[in-house]
Amino acid sequence: QVQLVESGGGSVQPGGSLKLSCKSSGPDVLRACMGWFRQRPLQGREGVAAIDSAHGSTYYADSVKDRFTISHDYAENTVYLQMNDLSPEDTGTYYCASRSKGCLTSGQTLAVLAFGYWGQGTHVTVSS
Repeated sequence: QVQLVESGGGSVQPGGSLKLSCKSSGPDVLRACMGWFRQRPLQGREGVAAIDSAHGSTYYADSVKDRFTISHDYAENTVYLQMNDLSPEDTGTYYCASRSKGCLTSGQTLAVLAFGYWGQGTHVTVSS
C-alpha cells in the first residue's frame, strides 16, 4: 500500500512562489512514477508534472512549463513541486499521485487514470 501526504499549500499573491511537498511510503515498485495534479474550481483534475523515479525524467503540462519544477529527494522519500510566478489561474487543490512501472509516454504521462495512488491534497490560493 502506498501513502502520500502533501503539505506546503497556502495563500500567496500573484507572482509569488510556493513549494509543495509529498512524503511517500510503500513499495518502491508502486512509486515508479510520481506526479502532481491539481483541481481548479469547477474544473476536473488535471496533470501538472511528473517524474520518473528510475530515470529522473520530468514531464510538465504546457500551462506550467518554465514556472514549475518537480524534483525527487530519494533519501527523504519526498517529491517536491516548486511553483514560481504564480497566477490566480493556479488556484486549486494540488494532489500527489504515484503509479507502478515508469511514467507513461506518448502523451499519456499526465493522464489521471494512469495513476493509482493519491494523497488527500493541499490547497493553493493565489490572490491579491
